[in-house]
Amino acid sequence: MADSVEVKVPDIGDFTDVPVIEILVDVGQEIAEEDPLVTLESDKATMDVPAPQAGVVRELKVALGDRVSEGTPILVLEPLSTDGGPPAAVTEEPAPPPPAEEPVERGDIHAQVVVLGAGPGGYTAAFRAADLGLKTVLVERYEKLGGVCLNVGCIPSKALLHIARVISEAEESASFGVRFGEPAVDLDALRAWKTSVVDKLTGGLAGLARQRKVEVVRGTGRFTGPHTLDVDGTSVSFDHAIIAVGSSAIELPGVSGMDSTDALELERVPERLLVVGGGIIGLELATVFDALGSRITVVELMDQLIPGCDADLVRPLHKRVAGRYEAIHLGTTVDSIDTSAYDTILVAVGRRPNGALIGAEAAGVAVDERGFIAVDEQLRTNVAHIHAIGDVVGGPMLAHKATHEGKVAAEVIAGHDVTFDARSIPSVAYTDPEVAWTGLNETEAKAQGTAYEKATFPWAASGRALGLGRPEGLTKLLVDPQTQRVLGAGMVGVSAGDLIAEVVHAIEMGAEAEDIALSIHPHPTLSETVAFAAELAEGTITDLYAPKREKARAS
Repeated sequence: MADSVEVKVPDIGDFTDVPVIEILVDVGQEIAEEDPLVTLESDKATMDVPAPQAGVVRELKVALGDRVSEGTPILVLEPLSTDGGPPAAVTEEPAPPPPAEEPVERGDIHAQVVVLGAGPGGYTAAFRAADLGLKTVLVERYEKLGGVCLNVGCIPSKALLHIARVISEAEESASFGVRFGEPAVDLDALRAWKTSVVDKLTGGLAGLARQRKVEVVRGTGRFTGPHTLDVDGTSVSFDHAIIAVGSSAIELPGVSGMDSTDALELERVPERLLVVGGGIIGLELATVFDALGSRITVVELMDQLIPGCDADLVRPLHKRVAGRYEAIHLGTTVDSIDTSAYDTILVAVGRRPNGALIGAEAAGVAVDERGFIAVDEQLRTNVAHIHAIGDVVGGPMLAHKATHEGKVAAEVIAGHDVTFDARSIPSVAYTDPEVAWTGLNETEAKAQGTAYEKATFPWAASGRALGLGRPEGLTKLLVDPQTQRVLGAGMVGVSAGDLIAEVVHAIEMGAEAEDIALSIHPHPTLSETVAFAAELAEGTITDLYAPKREKARAS
């Protein structure tokens, strides 16, 4: 038999006595150079130990749970000959291949790509980079991956909004002849269910990271140079970096209250709740607490709820919540409200980017006075090997925007000729009713002087909406008056957020209204309201009498 090589734990920085959490090979298995052998986990990172050369595993010298340090034997490997034939004898362990030329001295951990922040944009970027064959490290300050969205944002809020809708539907069914008793809400059980939803997703991400051999380093990361980060005392060096540090809730000076993260903890249901901010976050949480029994007051500085959204989309939502809430104050500042009359105040006045919190100046990355980091169409910052994505680069602060940017950044680093050039990024308020829009809206068209034609289909003419007892919605398309190409869309009603994707696709592919109108939609569904709006734009609708197609032009 050929002389065997004892494979030992290599230099793993300052880590000692770390547990073996996964053994990735079996005795008798043939492995290639750099194949992972075992996975180690410290309090800050998970790391794989790679094979120094190709060979056949003859003996395992560690078991799950064993604690190891640099130099601890892992296994015995019988090397393969260089031509791939039977194992060949060696007189000593071969030297590792020479490292690639590095711009700086390596840190405790080195990667081709470091992603700072493990929210939807960050973990997507890390996974895509790993899939493209790049050694990737993902730095995250919290214990669980997923960032604000999965842990204290999009996912737990939508779980609670589902419960709110169930409660409301049970209440409203009385008008259809079916009556239920008052709901008995067990807050502990509800909170546990919400947490279980989050845990399933974040646990899945941890598994995906392990499968892709993405090394997760836990701690708060700050740049210490153009190719280095400090993560709570661990130095991480990199060839390329992707900044994906997200945003934080804005606090109002002089206003003491909870933010969205606090609200989602669901510690109690206040009798009277003042929601400061009538945007998407404030209204979604108001929807939850209203269903659970709180008396809601909303105060909004601007002259409508969901500022920036078209007024005709907001109107059905406003009408519904005005009949359920104690009060809605528009064009009003919070200091004009007697806040002492409320048990709890929820502050939801927006979010600010975290660009100023990561020591970006040490890497030479420019951060503006608001905390944003400017990037080009390939998501590069002013430092060519450092990219940035998500909330920190401006534009809509949306998880689905960040994930697409994350893929682009990873692919650019891998040498692909790609850019982020989305024609349409949808926005959704998961209120009751939901409000969704994408592409050009009327507010923007009028401000820009862009000509458009509008076609609006009322859900009062939708058999599906009537059958649901929710005919207050509408679906609207904006089209180019010359080409009839779809420019934008908006809708309000049950499941509007699920309907908007069709128009996102239409805008991305440059579709005309006719393309949608001629696509057979299932009946009776809410999705056919999109087709009906397209038929209105084309002048071919039969489900409404429309002798003259509505036209509107920017003034």
